[in-house]
Amino acid sequence: MAHHRDRKHWLDEPRNVSKILWALYTACGLLLAIDLFYHRHTDFAFESFFGFYGLYGFGACVALVLIAKELRKVLSRPEDYYGEAPDDR
Repeated sequence: MAHHRDRKHWLDEPRNVSKILWALYTACGLLLAIDLFYHRHTDFAFESFFGFYGLYGFGACVALVLIAKELRKVLSRPEDYYGEAPDDR
């Protein structure tokens, strides 16, 4: 009987991963192109810049990752923080 680790999944094929990436890039490009034709009612002038919300979202994600990396240094504990593991297995 084969284990589930031995099975080949559809994302193991580089061709399928490439298709997903192209679909993602196409969707992002189309959404960015729609920004040219969509009128937004904004509260601040900088919100009306082309691609503002996409750039804002990207910047927010990058900031979250960088903050999480620094927060990990503060919150991480040694592997044996709670003491030695019991050997009663």
